[in-house]
Amino acid sequence: MTDPDPHTDGVAIERDTDEQLSTAADAALRLANVEEATRNEALYAVAETLRDNEADILDANSTDVAEAEAMLDRGEYSEALVDRLKLDATKVESIAEMVESVAELDDPLGATQEARELDEGLELYRVAVPIGVVATVFESRPDALVQIAALALKSGNAVVLKGGSEAQESNRLLYDLIREATADLPIPEGWAQLIEAHEAVDRLLERDETVDLVMPRGSSEFVSYIQDNTQIPVLGHTEGVCHVYVDADADLDEALAVAYDAKVQYPAVCNAVETLLVHEAVADEFLPPMVERYEEAGVELRGDERVREVVDIDPATEDDWTTEYGDLELSIAVVDDAYAAIDHINTNSSKHTDSILTEDRETAETFMTGVDSASVFHNASTRFADGYRYGLGAEVGISTGKIHARGPVGLAGLTTYKYYLEGDGHLVATYAGEDAKPYTHRELDASWSPGRRSTD
Repeated sequence: MTDPDPHTDGVAIERDTDEQLSTAADAALRLANVEEATRNEALYAVAETLRDNEADILDANSTDVAEAEAMLDRGEYSEALVDRLKLDATKVESIAEMVESVAELDDPLGATQEARELDEGLELYRVAVPIGVVATVFESRPDALVQIAALALKSGNAVVLKGGSEAQESNRLLYDLIREATADLPIPEGWAQLIEAHEAVDRLLERDETVDLVMPRGSSEFVSYIQDNTQIPVLGHTEGVCHVYVDADADLDEALAVAYDAKVQYPAVCNAVETLLVHEAVADEFLPPMVERYEEAGVELRGDERVREVVDIDPATEDDWTTEYGDLELSIAVVDDAYAAIDHINTNSSKHTDSILTEDRETAETFMTGVDSASVFHNASTRFADGYRYGLGAEVGISTGKIHARGPVGLAGLTTYKYYLEGDGHLVATYAGEDAKPYTHRELDASWSPGRRSTD
C-alpha cells in the first residue's frame, strides 16, 4: 500500500476546513438571535450529558493519558503536560458544574451600554452583540474544550476548536457529547466545529474574512507563530511568569502560606508563581522556613547571590527570571524594596499575575498601580487568577494584552457592540449649511428595542 499523496491530503484538508468555517459563520449569524432561555437550556443539557457519560469520558481520557505517559518516559512530554491532561470523576463533575455556572450568568447580549438623543426622535444606542466566529487553539487540558464551548454558546458565538493531539480521544468524545446534547434543541447546527490536523490551523489563519477572533493557548513560540501568520485579531497570552513579593511589612506567617500555595497547590498552570521576591529586611527571617517548606514539597529552588548568602540552594541564571517552569521549580531573589520588586517584575514578567504580601496599604497601592500586569493582588495567592474564581463562570483563556479584553476572558470578552440608530425620516442635510439645526446630544436612561422612542 502506497502512502497517500501529501498534496492531495493538503487540498482535502483545506476544502474540509473551508467548509467547516463557512458552516460556523452561517451558524453564528443565527445563533446571535437565539433567545437566552434556549441557550441556557442547551448548556444545562450539555452538563447533564457529561454526567451521564462520565465512564466513557474517563475511558477516552485514560487512552490519552497512557500514550502521554509513554511519551513522558521517552522524554518527549513534560510531567506538567501529563498532569493537565488527566481527568477523574471529580474533574468531570466540576466540568459539568462549570457549564451550569455559565448558564446561570446574566445574558451578555442585548444590553444597552450607551443611549443618546442626537435630536428629537433621533436616538443612538450602543448594544452588546456576539463577536461572531471565535477560533481557539489549545493544548493538553480537555476541560478547556468544554469551557470554551460553553462560553461561546452563552455569548452567542460560533466556535472553532483545535485541541492538542495529546488529548485527541478526550476532545473528540467531549465534542461529540456537546453536539449530541444540543442537537434536538433550536440551536443552529454547526455552531461548534472541531479541527484536528495541523494543516487545518494554517488554513484557518488565512480565513480572516470568516474568522473574527483567534485565541491561542500554548507556548510563547506557538502564540508568536499565530500572531505572525494571520491578519485575524489574536487574543491570548504566552507564558505565565508570575511573581510573589514578600514586603518588609508582610505578616510572615501569612506570607509562608500564600507563597507556598502559589507554587505548590497546582504548579502546572499558568497562574502558579515562578519567581519569589523577598525584601532584604525580612530575608534572614523568612527564607529559611520558606525554603524548608518548599523542599519538603519537592520544589527545586534556585536563588540569586543574596538569597544564597541566607540559604543553601542552587544558583539562578538570567534565564530563570523569564522562565515559566510549569512544575515544582522556583527562582528566588532578594530585593531592596517594593520599587526594586516592581522593576524586576516589569522587566521579567509576562504581564499575567503578580502579588504583594504586605500589611502596609500605601506600599500595596504603590505595587498594585506600578506593576504592569493583567492581574495584581494584595495578600492573596496568584492561583486566584482564574475565570471561575473571578465569578466569570469559566474562561476562554487569559489575555495579557491591553486591547479588547485583559486577564481571564469570560463572557464580556466574547462580545463587542453595534450602534443602532432609531430615526423618523431624519436627514443629515437638516444639520448642515447656514440654517443647520443643532444636535441635542442628550444622554438617555433608556434601553434599545426595535422601533423604540424614548419618553425621557
